Amino acid sequence: MDARFRVSVSGALRDLRLRVQRSTTLGPLTMAVAVGVLSGVGAIVLRWMIRAVQWVFFDEGTQLGPDLGLPIPPWVVTVTAPAVGMVIVAEMVKRWAPEAKGHGVPEVQFAVRMRGGRIRPRVAFAKAVASALSIGSGGSVGREGPIVQIGSSLGSAVAQAAGMGAEEVKLMVAAGAAGAIGATFNAPIAGVLFALEVILGSFAARSFGLVVVASVSATAVAQSALGTEPAFRLVEQFEFLSNWELGLYVLLGGITGVVSLLYVRSVYGIEDWFDRWEASTWFKAVAGGLVVGLLGTFGSTHLFGVGHEGVELAMAGELTARLMFALAFMKILATSVTLGAGGSGGVFAPALFIGAMTGGAFGTIADAWLPGIAASPGAYALVGAAAVFGASAHAPMTAIIILFEMTDNYRIILPLMFSVVLAQLIASRIDPDSIYSIKLRRRGALARPRAELGTLDILLVADAMSEDVPMAAVDDSLDSLADRAREDRSRSWVVTDGEGRLAGMVALTDLERAIVEGDLAGRTVRDVMTANVVTCAHDETLRHAFRRFTDRDVYQIPVVDPRDPGRVTGVLRRTEMMWAFKELSDEHQRLVERSDALPPGSRFESIHFDMQVMPEHDGVCNHAIREIRVPEHALIALLRRGDRVVVPRGFTRVEPGDVLTLITTRQYERELRDWIVGAGHS
Repeated sequence: MDARFRVSVSGALRDLRLRVQRSTTLGPLTMAVAVGVLSGVGAIVLRWMIRAVQWVFFDEGTQLGPDLGLPIPPWVVTVTAPAVGMVIVAEMVKRWAPEAKGHGVPEVQFAVRMRGGRIRPRVAFAKAVASALSIGSGGSVGREGPIVQIGSSLGSAVAQAAGMGAEEVKLMVAAGAAGAIGATFNAPIAGVLFALEVILGSFAARSFGLVVVASVSATAVAQSALGTEPAFRLVEQFEFLSNWELGLYVLLGGITGVVSLLYVRSVYGIEDWFDRWEASTWFKAVAGGLVVGLLGTFGSTHLFGVGHEGVELAMAGELTARLMFALAFMKILATSVTLGAGGSGGVFAPALFIGAMTGGAFGTIADAWLPGIAASPGAYALVGAAAVFGASAHAPMTAIIILFEMTDNYRIILPLMFSVVLAQLIASRIDPDSIYSIKLRRRGALARPRAELGTLDILLVADAMSEDVPMAAVDDSLDSLADRAREDRSRSWVVTDGEGRLAGMVALTDLERAIVEGDLAGRTVRDVMTANVVTCAHDETLRHAFRRFTDRDVYQIPVVDPRDPGRVTGVLRRTEMMWAFKELSDEHQRLVERSDALPPGSRFESIHFDMQVMPEHDGVCNHAIREIRVPEHALIALLRRGDRVVVPRGFTRVEPGDVLTLITTRQYERELRDWIVGAGHS
């Protein structure tokens, strides 16, 4: 009975999965709603977890001394709390889920760009626990980045469970991010814009519709538990007093643009400093946590955690200009140290805090110098918050809408738009990278524009190298090497030492020179080899390898393990590199000619689909390209394997996890869709 029940459930799930895959409307909508609901629940749970950790560390922790009868003053607990939390987080992230370290948003962007949207399901739980500990124990970071990563990982998990392709998985990742922002800030429109502007970088109509559904669903779930009040409560409705005031907002835009640059460079500068520091993970966490604890205890407790209360005070005009100026710079330092020392949390909320303090200080001074012209300091705090975030994230649309939704104040929309755009223009003019894209660029996920991308940038050394390496030992005699040269006709040999590790290269010209000199007796390869050898790694592009060929004018280059440069894994020959280059160039040209010959917009227009290969795709997985029976009017144009692009030749074997790009015409779109859906059930 149990076996039959399991078979029945398995069959029902399989049928449901097939229906979702085949549907072009109801299936995606259902997934978008599911992802939105899960993101909303995730936002609620994360808030509860943060509050629980705060209760343990600060509400109960400060009573530890009196409860135990020990002379421990409360300030000792508040100073050490961030250090304790960060040690736990750093060790947990290191051992369990490295993706949970840092902001959260760049990790999602990396998954969308480089992994087809695939995020491990465990990341949602790991990020929730790590961020709750970091924020709840006093780490100076926000909850928005973590909930974006949590929502995105839930969206990825749902799409992967439904067996969707790479494009659909990416779309559900964006839907999860939209739901996360909408639920966290009670700002569904801003959630949509954030997902499209920051995560996808696209405003395509289909993406917009599903992301809206997810954001609305998540916000509705969050409102049912947390209420419908705006994220920030304003004591007054700010207004734009006169056109003369625009000059002040121009000046504020310039100041916040510079402050945003300082914030971004501080975050990565201090993070780099911690990375270079040769100390253990836990020691870095303790040192960073103590710095944050001292800043929060003896500077201001508003530096601990998310800092929304401090933003509200700045908008209410209850802080002095001197204090707000100091808090802006202390928050930059506290956030940078928290992230650099191994904490887990977002940079979104700190940007709002820094901007609110900068704007509030500016507004207080303007109100004192220009009474009757300048609005109340709170108006400038609101605009400054949006401007610093918009400039640091290079997301002006999201910044404008999110502050409008978070405050429910539309009357100040004109100066808000003006200052945000100006701050973003100044920041991007000085530094083209945002606080998110810097990490992507460092990880190689920001490819050059398509117009500049050549074949040598697509192919890797692994695509062209040979694992059949002609070898010689340092102690081999030149007589024996000469005999070998006559037999295998090699032009150069990789020389290894007694332990089989790379020692140098010896070329045919080196051997010929020794023969001309006339004395081979007693001489070994060591006497004529070149010890200063140029090498390359299998994961480098052919463009990098090509530069080494031209710099040294060599015939072949040893390919070494990047983790062990003494171990040779292959050899890259000039002829094989040029052959791989020609193969991909010819294939690209054929596809271009075929596409250009088709009139756009007609039923003959070429379209492509990405198919993520699963083990159950028994007609595709573990088969050579020539064995795959694709529809008559379709062809396999490209095969992506992780970060690599593989030239699809007849003997190329398709492996689980590969992504196939298939091309057909719009006339046969349905035929190819059905074949992709049914590929796992042949």
